[in-house]
Amino acid sequence: MGTYVSNVLTKRLTGTGTVSAGPARLLAIYFVADTTAGSIELKDGGTGGTSKAVFDTPLGASTAGQETAYQINIPGDGIRFETDVHATLTNVDKVTFTFG
Repeated sequence: MGTYVSNVLTKRLTGTGTVSAGPARLLAIYFVADTTAGSIELKDGGTGGTSKAVFDTPLGASTAGQETAYQINIPGDGIRFETDVHATLTNVDKVTFTFG
């Protein structure tokens, strides 16, 4: 991580929704892949806001109750969202966002 100093928070989503209701810097994403490839789209300004990043998610290999989990670390001081952080989840089971 960079030199950004803040209280670090997390938010878990199991479907599309708001990660942070105010300004924030997204620092990391941890997710469990679904049985179909998908994506995580992050917008500044709610569902109709500006797209700041789209991360494609791979096909999850769920065998014998095992889930496939991945982590994305955002370099530097993270991605800055001026208004709020909204996540549109497509074929992603569970996502935990780390932000400050």
